[in-house]
Amino acid sequence: MHLNYGLIGCGMMGHEHLRNIALIEDATVVGIVEPDDSMASKATQIAPTTQRYPSIQSLLENPDLNCLVIVSPNHCHVEQLKLVQELRPLPILVEKPLFTSPDDLAALESFIASYSKPVWVAMEYRYMPPIALLREKVHELTGGIKLLTIREHRFPFLQKVNDWNRFNAQSGGTLVEKCCHFFDLMRLLLQSEPVRIYASGDQAVNHVNEVYDGKKSDIWDNAYVTIDFANGAKAMLELCMFAEGSRYQEEISAVGHLGKVETFIPGPGRFWPPHLGEPPIAEMIASPRNPAGPTSVQIPVEPVLLQAGDHNGSTFYQHRFFAEVCRGQRAKPEVTLTDGLKAVQMGLAAQYSARTGQAVEWPPSHEQLST
Repeated sequence: MHLNYGLIGCGMMGHEHLRNIALIEDATVVGIVEPDDSMASKATQIAPTTQRYPSIQSLLENPDLNCLVIVSPNHCHVEQLKLVQELRPLPILVEKPLFTSPDDLAALESFIASYSKPVWVAMEYRYMPPIALLREKVHELTGGIKLLTIREHRFPFLQKVNDWNRFNAQSGGTLVEKCCHFFDLMRLLLQSEPVRIYASGDQAVNHVNEVYDGKKSDIWDNAYVTIDFANGAKAMLELCMFAEGSRYQEEISAVGHLGKVETFIPGPGRFWPPHLGEPPIAEMIASPRNPAGPTSVQIPVEPVLLQAGDHNGSTFYQHRFFAEVCRGQRAKPEVTLTDGLKAVQMGLAAQYSARTGQAVEWPPSHEQLST
């Protein structure tokens, strides 16, 4: 089955999706919807045979279209999902975060209950090769995770069209926009649900003097989040977005009664300082308690996949699996709408905790999900 994709939103992340769809066998992007002329022009350079449509409605009128990718700004996702449902339901890969405001919850829950086609939420961090190997080995090597720590030390938010990612109201806030990936990984690796969230975060260095149309940026650049899970495990996130000098961007540590496993993941190669030579390669270190002694393995990623995006090859694997769902070769999406919903709820609850100094018991109230 040949897949004819339509992309709703074709900014920076949309371009990454275009480059990765080009690597999928029997797949073509037949149409894009992108209101910004500059971004649309760059998109058609990446995919010269695609057509730019003036609206989602006109894109959906293309009879050849048989799947969609939603890559628009965060606050647009729910309305666009509802519009596709109303006009022409198709299989959808929708970017994270799935939603940004608790006011969207009722509409989203209705969509989840009634949408007739598969929807895959783009939690691509699951599919980074070093994280995929961690997922495969972690329970064998730890005997069951008791403590899980995720550290991301990275570059500041990049500039987006109309600066939409500088404001909590449009992005959902840093712990939603950036960190829903990590909350998803916590649930996935621990195979459990949160029961209590406590966080501390704010805007310390980045964007503090940025003003757009008279409004000061309110997006955060650092946070600690600790989470208790129902199975007794504990997880922590450490985020710093003014640490682009780091050798590794993500570091994940999982510890159980048998030992510890760590994964170290470099950031985008295009940001690695050329004078330092080749960018680092992802690595996993297993440290058993008995017999003690760490062993390490490197996890290289194919250069063509690194060149196709900023996410350590994961966008390609995500698209390959989504294509299998569209073709009926895979029964259902691996990252469900419910997964996407819970990851956002955890991020919103963490932001409430950081603002108020109060721990949030699960499930959070509507007030505790407000940005």
